[in-house]
Amino acid sequence: MSFRKIFTPHLGDPNCHTLEFYEKTGGYEGARKALRDWEPDALIDEVKASSLRGRGGAGFPTGVKWGFVPKQTDKLKYLAVNADESEPGTFKDRVLMERMPHQLIEGIIISCWAVGIHSAYIYIRGEYVHAYQRLVAACAEAYDKGILGSKVLGHDFHLDITVHRGAGAYICGEETGMLTSLEGERGQPKLKPPFPAIEGLFGCPTVVNNVETISNLPYIMEIGAEGYKKIGPESSPGPKLYCVSGHVEKPGTYELPMGVNLLELINDHCGGVWKGRKLKAVIPGGSSAHVLSADECDVAMDIESLAAAGSMLGSAGVIVMDDQTCMVNALLNVMKFYHHESCGQCTPCREGTGWLEKIVHRIAYGHGKLEDLDRIDTVCDRMVGKTICVLADAAAFPAWSFTQKFRDEFIHCIEHGGSPEVKRRHPDRIGGGLHV
Repeated sequence: MSFRKIFTPHLGDPNCHTLEFYEKTGGYEGARKALRDWEPDALIDEVKASSLRGRGGAGFPTGVKWGFVPKQTDKLKYLAVNADESEPGTFKDRVLMERMPHQLIEGIIISCWAVGIHSAYIYIRGEYVHAYQRLVAACAEAYDKGILGSKVLGHDFHLDITVHRGAGAYICGEETGMLTSLEGERGQPKLKPPFPAIEGLFGCPTVVNNVETISNLPYIMEIGAEGYKKIGPESSPGPKLYCVSGHVEKPGTYELPMGVNLLELINDHCGGVWKGRKLKAVIPGGSSAHVLSADECDVAMDIESLAAAGSMLGSAGVIVMDDQTCMVNALLNVMKFYHHESCGQCTPCREGTGWLEKIVHRIAYGHGKLEDLDRIDTVCDRMVGKTICVLADAAAFPAWSFTQKFRDEFIHCIEHGGSPEVKRRHPDRIGGGLHV
């Protein structure tokens, strides 16, 4: 099946975010078809058959997740759309919410009809002011036209959507932290089980899906599960939004079939590494993914292929680094982020992220010791898999991979008084690093 862009073909039109434009281009036909022609259980089976997998990072099969929600329950059911896009290097959901908010709303209708949900929340990153305004305006348009409310598209089905702004906490991108924040509490992750599908928002069964995941549903309604599975690899098919930043000539968001080759993405679509330089490294799935060296980048950008390469697709936040990048300084930036964003609930994460930042800072600023590299390995080993959520893992993975794959560079900084990048930018601060 030839690939047709479903997210991005109309983004150049200044009115693409409006209801009038969306309906002129076939918008809400998928939701009408779902409500008219599909029983909820059959619709869940169709999404399972499509092999749609979550686009937020975990890659869990969407239809399977829906199937975990109990069909018979005295409790309310909720949908929580995770729009707290805070992973460094990731900005795909922002594009969808700013430019195609009605496609997200349509996907929400399809999802809620399938699972029997009458109340949905969109938990949006607080810094996304423009996206928030677009979503609120789109919801208002949908209510005015009877697309939302007591009679969704004229059917005996009611649905309300609430857009809720977060307050800038990375940890609220973790599903249980997000639900806790929605409840008005401090956004800290919870132990699982119970899983949100059984006991989620307000103690009720809750489906949690990413913006991009939900936005795929109208297309599945249009072409069917079998048509959808013909795009990309069979195990994780469909169109995919790749966010490319860093040292490329044309950074941006690119819609391509799942499984596009990473070098093809960089060279053919993004214009190659900038300034005529050579490729040094790529983080393929947001800052929490294991870094790939240049000779590892001939890989398909899908869940299984990147896992086999020792990294992960994650949020498809592709961060490209050229041959003049100081990997010690790059890792220090990542470690600062995770130390700052740890919620502090779990000791291995609260203390471990701080230790990692301090050790890398020490190496970058000229106080490093060779034994620091072994110390980083030890700290990472005591973090991974030992906390309530995976933020500790998200900090340890880059620390491990940077120091293993570019070890000579770290040793050079230790033996020659610090990072060349720090020396260039802050010559007065070399030798003044944190002592631990």
